[in-house]
Amino acid sequence: MSQQRTKLKLLPRGSYRGVNTDDPIRFYYLPIFGRMYRRRVELCLGECRGGQRVLEVGFGSGLSFLNLHELYAEIHGLDLTADIEAVQAVFSAQDIPTHLRQGNVLAMPYADNEFDTILLISILEHLQPNEQVRAFAEIQRVLKPGGQVVYGVPVERPFMVAMFRLLGYDIRKAHFSTERQIAEAAGKILQKVRILQMKSTPPLFGAVYEVGHFIKATS
Repeated sequence: MSQQRTKLKLLPRGSYRGVNTDDPIRFYYLPIFGRMYRRRVELCLGECRGGQRVLEVGFGSGLSFLNLHELYAEIHGLDLTADIEAVQAVFSAQDIPTHLRQGNVLAMPYADNEFDTILLISILEHLQPNEQVRAFAEIQRVLKPGGQVVYGVPVERPFMVAMFRLLGYDIRKAHFSTERQIAEAAGKILQKVRILQMKSTPPLFGAVYEVGHFIKATS
């Protein structure tokens, strides 16, 4: 199975709405940091295989929606803090209908077996380690049999910590689970397809981001 070569499609700078002060949307337009930010999303999107319904947990400003619209008939989103009406208005203007709700991955307000794909980009590291299995049990519940979950999480090497500090973030205050703990929890509930790693720029600093791809058993 080869990784699709995916380019993140962005609206013009300043177009996104419903963005709070914690949303890193501004970083995606920077020349150096922006390339790293875009690449991690592109790796996640490259694992999404398309279908009827996709659910993005932690959709924020809807950064991935232009790409997801090309792959799925319906875009659903779940977020704790996003301004749902503002985000929907942005994409309605692009003729992209969205089905957005507020809620938590630990108790998702959806019926069983609803989604072909669940996407989580830089979300799971914010959960405590003892919450990861519960999160993946919920993901498994709302996935269709054979459905996929694709997630991206940072690899907290010293280089990554230093890069976030340059941007004004101390990720140690917000990231509670490591990529290993997250992958281990996913493997207890779902079947692993593969795990990809994104190298730093320059690559001598090693991996800085990890993408996991798991599926729900068909029986």
